[in-house]
Amino acid sequence: MIKFWSFESEYKKYRKNILKIIDKSLSSGLIFYGNNLINFERNFIRKYKTKFGISVGSGTDALMISLMAIGVKKGDEVITAANTAIPTITAIINSGATPVLADINLKDYLIDINSVKKLITKKTKAIIPVHLYGQIADMDKLIKITRNHKIKIIEDCAQAQGAKYKGKFAGTLGDIGCFSFYPTKILGTYGDGGFILTNNKEIYEKAKRIRFYGIEMENKSNKFFNKYYANENGVNSRLDEIQSGILNFKLKKINEYINLRRKKARLYLKLLNKTELILPKENNDNFHVYHLFTVFHEKRDAIIKKLNNSRIYTRVIYPYPIKNMKPYQSMKSKKLINTNKISKGIFSLPLYPELPDKYIVKVSNILKEILKKIND
Repeated sequence: MIKFWSFESEYKKYRKNILKIIDKSLSSGLIFYGNNLINFERNFIRKYKTKFGISVGSGTDALMISLMAIGVKKGDEVITAANTAIPTITAIINSGATPVLADINLKDYLIDINSVKKLITKKTKAIIPVHLYGQIADMDKLIKITRNHKIKIIEDCAQAQGAKYKGKFAGTLGDIGCFSFYPTKILGTYGDGGFILTNNKEIYEKAKRIRFYGIEMENKSNKFFNKYYANENGVNSRLDEIQSGILNFKLKKINEYINLRRKKARLYLKLLNKTELILPKENNDNFHVYHLFTVFHEKRDAIIKKLNNSRIYTRVIYPYPIKNMKPYQSMKSKKLINTNKISKGIFSLPLYPELPDKYIVKVSNILKEILKKIND
């Protein structure tokens, strides 16, 4: 059996390190807001060359808190890609704003800037480009169209940590960058977590209050202090000491993880090059981290069924456009021609750092046999 994703091999490799981190964290007497969190936040900010950053409870929280920090309110609109995860939309709605859906490009399945242009109104408060599958949307064009408006750009980097656009990291190109540490991500923990990056001190300070019920927290001599007084309405969104410690350990290996992903993606590209599959392409000015290896074929469902019969498991990310889901059918958008087309044919093959190359060869060989038979 070849799983789509697994953490067992990674955990076996680093088991002693992980258990040591857990024991040390619990022995410290602190569950939240201790040295692990302080060190992780400092190292993450340094790694991605920004001025400010805070950890939060999840990637969804990172988006919601960022929207709250820029002052989103009822009646405001936030434009995002129609081909995205449900959490992107729930974050917008839970912040008080109304989501507006833009179509995607056929070449990379990322947000179409021309579609965005047509959706901007006086109500538009922010745009959330989703850097999907491991590479970054066309940020130069996006920044250009927001320059003359008071529109913030909040990057959804859940699938693109470490990706680069013209030498700059995902999450550092707009006003705010939001990250997820869900276990399957480029930098994943064994629980949940998220991060907010920004160079704007005002946004940073407000986001830091919002994550802890609106309470002002101070870091003095590597210790957090607070007066139990809410300065504004906030939420409860904490990254605990155990997850902070694990993430800090794994952050040191992030370049290794990304290099392995790129290596395995190159192997897939080589083996599947002369098939009918539409394979992922690395855009100009991009450094692709291959969070997912996403391909397209019009007979996807039949192909997946046959792969399952061979005990090879894939995932469709995403099978249903947001607009087609019951709670969101009334959502504002233009024609989502590309989104609807892509959703019927995309699927992602197994790819993660610990996946043996021999499995990639096996997946590719079986897939090629399936493709031959499916056209007979």
